[in-house]
Amino acid sequence: MIYFDNSATTRPYDDVVESFAQVSRNFFGNPSSLHALGGKAEQLLTTAREQIAKLAGVHANEVYFTSGGSESNNLAIKGTAFMHHGRGNHIITTSVEHPSVKEACEQLRMSGFEITYIDVDQNGRVSADDVIGAVTDQTILVSVMHVNNEVGTIQPIQEIGQRLRKFPKVIYHVDNVQGAGKVPLDIYDAQIDLCTFSAHKFHGLKGTGFLFVKNGINLTPLISGGKQERKLRSGTENVAGIVAMAKAFRMAEDQRRENTEQLVQIRDYIIRELEILPGLVVHTPNAKAAPHIVNASAVGLKGEVIVHALAEKDIFISTTSACSSKDKTPSGTLAAMGATDEELTGAIRISLSYENTMEEAEQMVTTLKQILEKLNQVMRRNQ
Repeated sequence: MIYFDNSATTRPYDDVVESFAQVSRNFFGNPSSLHALGGKAEQLLTTAREQIAKLAGVHANEVYFTSGGSESNNLAIKGTAFMHHGRGNHIITTSVEHPSVKEACEQLRMSGFEITYIDVDQNGRVSADDVIGAVTDQTILVSVMHVNNEVGTIQPIQEIGQRLRKFPKVIYHVDNVQGAGKVPLDIYDAQIDLCTFSAHKFHGLKGTGFLFVKNGINLTPLISGGKQERKLRSGTENVAGIVAMAKAFRMAEDQRRENTEQLVQIRDYIIRELEILPGLVVHTPNAKAAPHIVNASAVGLKGEVIVHALAEKDIFISTTSACSSKDKTPSGTLAAMGATDEELTGAIRISLSYENTMEEAEQMVTTLKQILEKLNQVMRRNQ
């Protein structure tokens, strides 16, 4: 099997799965319980929080555990809106955000909030000038993703954050789900107030994630109950999943420091090979892009047909984001970048991990060429 759908989810590291199993078997107590078993679970939770905070470069009391990226994004956006609506009702985001950001904003629009979507250029990159230029005296939140999940474009997070210092009442949220373990991000230097992470994007387990909340930033909780996570996110913590997430984050960061160059070489090889294929348009920008994502369109063909044809050869890629692919919604990111209707229909995404090899990339490219040739022959016969 060749797995190139790592932006949708990554294979959990074996050590991560074993860590989850050990904690689940031996330390299953509720961390809120007063007895010794609960105390041990609480101790593991505290240690994991400290480890994750160190890896993220933040303070431990700024890490709040959630069920993953979607919940963290919703908590950041809606929690800000509900807490600070008294001082403004304007939110700024971009036209290429993840659905968990877009849909949260649209729900707030129905409640009377004003949402401004900043357009991107042909590379999927937003202009810091445009973001700052949209700020008004009613703006309470700016939300911009770090790495685009479909094409891999890296947004000017630091520049936006530095320039937002002129607007101290505006809270700055960054969706770092695709960047964690792949692209460095200095949260404090970028002046970020809220930052989203999801474990299963860096070889942890699904259903675990965390939200960085800068000290002094207040949010309205979205989940009421036992007041866990310092009253911001109720619900018994998934201790085993959180411990496993800490291990996965450490292993992913080790890989990033040691193997990013190898990952870039594989990505660049795939881009070079795809660019010379007739009828194929590569959307991932050569510069200012993450090392693990390649997006391209086979003009005149359907992306889902290519995905299924590769799957029959035990090679797995995707079309758009996993959250949009099953309902066959055209890529909003590519549309915002100016892609044609044919390019939207024929879009595919190849996303890598540090576990992938150049040999796998070569095999995938060879197989893809064969599939495209056959599909184009069929198309020509049917014309």
